[in-house]
Amino acid sequence: MDIKVLGPGCPRCEQTALVVKKCLAEAGLEAAIEKVTKTMDIASYGVLGTPAVVIDGEVKCVGKIPSKAEVQSWFQG
Repeated sequence: MDIKVLGPGCPRCEQTALVVKKCLAEAGLEAAIEKVTKTMDIASYGVLGTPAVVIDGEVKCVGKIPSKAEVQSWFQG
C-alpha cells in the first residue's frame, strides 16, 4: 500500500498523518507514509487544497483532516 500525505508540513498536515498512522496500526496494517511537501508535486495529483491523502495513486481526501472512521473505510475496501 502506497500512502502519501500532501501538504506543506503545517499542523493540519501533521495531524492528518497521525490519524492515518493510528488507523493503520489499529487495523494491523503496515505501510510507509510519504509526506509530499513540494507545491508542484502536490499539484501533480490535481489537488488544490491541503492536507490531502493519496492511497495507491487515488486521491481519498482533500482540504480537511479526515475522521478516523473515514480513514478506516479506506482500508476496508
